[in-house]
Amino acid sequence: MTDRVVRYEVAAGFATVTLDSPHNRNAISTRLVGELRQALADAAADPGVRAIVLTHTGGTFCAGADLSEASGVSEDPATLAAQRTASMTELLRAFLELPKPIVGRIDGHVRAGGMGLVGACDMVAAGPSSTFALTESRLGLAASIISLTVLPRMTSRAAGRYFLTGEKFDSATAESIGLITSAVPDVDAAVEAWLQELAAASPQGLAESKRLTTTRMLADFDRYGSDVAAQSARLFGSAEAVEGMTAFLQRRPPSWAPAP
Repeated sequence: MTDRVVRYEVAAGFATVTLDSPHNRNAISTRLVGELRQALADAAADPGVRAIVLTHTGGTFCAGADLSEASGVSEDPATLAAQRTASMTELLRAFLELPKPIVGRIDGHVRAGGMGLVGACDMVAAGPSSTFALTESRLGLAASIISLTVLPRMTSRAAGRYFLTGEKFDSATAESIGLITSAVPDVDAAVEAWLQELAAASPQGLAESKRLTTTRMLADFDRYGSDVAAQSARLFGSAEAVEGMTAFLQRRPPSWAPAP
């Protein structure tokens, strides 16, 4: 279908899942979440797929939540926020539970919820055009759900800085703090080299090895998931977050920020 926002292709034993919604910088909309989950399910069910490459079109890998959808008018904003929170939690869990490696191929900007997708990948290569930021604090929000996949990757000092400031950092910094695997000049070459290594591993070996690396993260979903989900739903419905998201969409500073 030409109007899909997530493309799925299989070649040479690997599935490529492409976020293809450049009009909103691959923002995490209800539609994108649904199509991405379906792509993961298709890859999991296909015995001919050894691993998945998650990539993007355009200059942004993922801009985070679709704020136009998140701040839209609803008869019950609390219910909408809870539904969106639940769907994001289920998506990230699907990444971790998939019995096949997911390789992130990024050469563009990553913001907010997009960082959760990066953290949920097993291996990530980022090219020179990549930048990263946890911008939630600047919108009256917190990186609630995505903390479950981002915090296990980052050093604690880096998390203390970037979760709070929302500042932007480059791919070299992302590698140094553990968020990504490698900052590389040629992201395609790096990913291809990894795929050749994965092709030498058995499907069972990959599945069981991945299980070892994700067990503790999944345990955190069980232990903290309901708490961070409640925090996220509460914040999205708050007056401060509405002001932050509205200001972002109107391209102006929120009420608490200094004028440029």
